[in-house]
Amino acid sequence: MRKSVLALSILLTSSAAWADTEYKIDLTQPEHQRGDVSITFPETNEQFLDIKMPAWRTGYYRILNLANGIRDFTAKTNGQNLRWEKVDKSTWRIHLPKNVGEVTVNYEIYADQLGRRSRHIDDSHAYLDASAVFMYADQWRNEPVTVSLNVPDNWRSYSGMEREGDHSFVADNWDVLVDSPIETGINKHFAFEQGGRDYEVVFWGEGNYDAEQTVADLEKLVATGDSIWSSYPYERYVFMIHATSGAGGATEHKNSTVIQRPRYSFASRDDYLSFMSTASHEFVHTWNVKAYRPDGLVPYDYQKENYTDLFWIAEGSTSYFQNHLLLHAGVMEPDEYFERLASGIDRYKAKPGRKVMSVAEASFEAWIDQYGDRAHNDSVSIYSEGALVSWMLDNALLEATDGEVSYRDVHNELYKRFDADEKGFKASDVLAILNDLTGDSWQQWWQNNVEAPAADIPFEKMLNDAGLELVYEENDEPENWTGWRASKVDGGMELTQVSRGSPAWEAGFRPDDVIVAYDGYTVMQGRFKEALQEYEAGDEVKVTFFRRNQLHEKTLKLEQAPATDASIKPVDAPTAQQKARFLQWLQIPHPNA
Repeated sequence: MRKSVLALSILLTSSAAWADTEYKIDLTQPEHQRGDVSITFPETNEQFLDIKMPAWRTGYYRILNLANGIRDFTAKTNGQNLRWEKVDKSTWRIHLPKNVGEVTVNYEIYADQLGRRSRHIDDSHAYLDASAVFMYADQWRNEPVTVSLNVPDNWRSYSGMEREGDHSFVADNWDVLVDSPIETGINKHFAFEQGGRDYEVVFWGEGNYDAEQTVADLEKLVATGDSIWSSYPYERYVFMIHATSGAGGATEHKNSTVIQRPRYSFASRDDYLSFMSTASHEFVHTWNVKAYRPDGLVPYDYQKENYTDLFWIAEGSTSYFQNHLLLHAGVMEPDEYFERLASGIDRYKAKPGRKVMSVAEASFEAWIDQYGDRAHNDSVSIYSEGALVSWMLDNALLEATDGEVSYRDVHNELYKRFDADEKGFKASDVLAILNDLTGDSWQQWWQNNVEAPAADIPFEKMLNDAGLELVYEENDEPENWTGWRASKVDGGMELTQVSRGSPAWEAGFRPDDVIVAYDGYTVMQGRFKEALQEYEAGDEVKVTFFRRNQLHEKTLKLEQAPATDASIKPVDAPTAQQKARFLQWLQIPHPNA
């Protein structure tokens, strides 16, 4: 196990007694999505005690203001009420008399945030992420905690924390508690051992999943960790799987993960691989983010944004590795991997924002919700574009070292050199690792591809190096291209997206314009998209539309649609060098080896 931070604990608790903080929650009447929380803090000689609820939770980089679920807050010592006041949106200040004993706070928590994976209580279960349920005090943040649940008789409780009873757990400190969610309720439970480590899989909700197959493939997945890292950072790990009525997503934790999917989105091969890719993503996070993470996130500050220009490594590199592990495990076939990689290339090439924003800037701006037209035209994703930059760096390392060093080696060095309990890494640290591994400076590469927009990734060359080719189907009847996306509304088509540099962009169209006619014909008289295909590339079309409830007309000059629907094919007769590169890259033999 990795060592904990003792010096910081002693510093923070210099004026307080060393003792456990006791957390309790009563869930015996869950129908109204409420629970009653009780927290007992050790005695202190301070004049007041600040009790805080986080403003966000790990793995979801948005301010959520989680204190919004708190009602009926009270504070007592020795049975006597204590005076308290709110000093900001997330802090309750309790005024303490001299020689005060233990302080117990009570409050009701309202839990209806299933899709945010923060807190959810109903008559079938409770999912409790401590960041959204259990308050903390800085004085005891680094001291041991106990957690007890009072639940209906037929409920079963699970967590990555150490179990002390059927419905009770212990943790070294609040940071372990906040990174070890609890799933309690009516559920299905499976357990297995792999590589000397214990695993549990808990399913909540009915759906079209095959539990036995899922557990078998998860067992294959968790055996692949040593294909990248030199050791595992845990002895026990819990997969929590929610089959929901619509909520979807996943969140990584120190010793567990929660994965949510709509209940009937497990069975098809595509859906199942999507689920397993998510499970693999969260598994990779056990190292990349939980065992080591960027400097701006160490330690987590739960009261405000935690900034870093390296979220693209935290999330994008995780996205890059997720399907590599599934390939290595034999859960995903090479052609299935190629299909997903090709789709990512298509999305990248169709995104004007790749020429505008770098992955470093996207990382720093991650706390700002990029949405709509701006997300498409002016920004990139720390996930998708972060994954592609990770691939580009991996390829560059393999090329520079004749296959001796890969991006896997970089992440193993980050794991060995940076313990997230103590210190985070900076861009300069990554550059130092690159230099140590290769003997060369990577500063210019970093400036060109990380700090500047990676506008033109050489996909064809990278694939050819590994004995693959990027193929676009030839279309005997090329389509015309507008560059807009639209949805049907009463009386016309409302634009929802206009790509920068496209014909629609150059003509001056924008989202929310409602197109009602073209060349004198109403769009309701036929299928508008199909009608535009009757023109030739280069033709001009007069488009009538409403903007701000006023009628306007613009001229749209059509262009031939750019190539899309890429596919990746193995070359029939790869060279020995191509086969070697493929193996170095994906750790499996070339399909035509």
